[in-house]
Amino acid sequence: MDGTTLLLCRVEDRRGHSHLCAARSANGIDNWQIDPQPTFMADPDNYPDELWGIEDPRITFVPELDQYAITYTAYASGGPGVALAFTKDFHSFERYGVIMQPDDKDAALLPYKIDGHWALIHRPAAAARANMWISYSADLRNWGGHKKILEARLGGWWDANKIGLSPPPVETPDGWLVIYHGVKQNAAGCIYRLGLALFDLNNPERCLRRGDEWVFGPEEPYEQHGDVDKVVFPCGYTLASDKDTLRIYYGAADSSVAMATASVHDLMQWLKEHGEE
Repeated sequence: MDGTTLLLCRVEDRRGHSHLCAARSANGIDNWQIDPQPTFMADPDNYPDELWGIEDPRITFVPELDQYAITYTAYASGGPGVALAFTKDFHSFERYGVIMQPDDKDAALLPYKIDGHWALIHRPAAAARANMWISYSADLRNWGGHKKILEARLGGWWDANKIGLSPPPVETPDGWLVIYHGVKQNAAGCIYRLGLALFDLNNPERCLRRGDEWVFGPEEPYEQHGDVDKVVFPCGYTLASDKDTLRIYYGAADSSVAMATASVHDLMQWLKEHGEE
């Protein structure tokens, strides 16, 4: 709570396995102090679903628990699954293990209960389709009430066939503002771009508006070319004290971490003008 920005970054070692490492900055822009050793390692001896590494963490502060919830992807031979851990200080962690079996990823916990139950947005995949779902739990370990909340479009859309949550939802007076990624498949491969949707605050399985166009895509050289070309993939953001200025931290071409800024007010206005109910 001292104003320091903390990023929990995915780092891939030379085996090809990923772990998470914390980077801290006083201003959220430069002079990053990176933990000299991995902050959060895969633990395949106790959690076999992490055999091939862990990636894509999304952090939510949960006031009721006075802890940070970290949803992340655990990867092994069965495919990617959603795992959960908690921490107060990003030095010690309590693992809950996999809470959504493969093939599932792109998950974030909402910061407070909905009708007495915790709510998790995630993205199970079936065949060539991947849509966004929400599930509920009384104890954070056993999940049910699964409902599809946003479906990948069909045809030539920028978000056809495969979508997923990007950073955790942004709470606004008008609803949960969701930044999600869509994957366009063409002859040259995939393009990962971002779009917007708005969900009801008290009933987050109800989509109020969805943008018809993408709002952010790979344009800069470091976004166009890397380990995976043409990818912008955010997993986190910070919201300034003005409750409007977003700093969105994203993976660029799976090779570096970049930052973009946005106004919540401007995003909401764009969604009103370019969205459909």
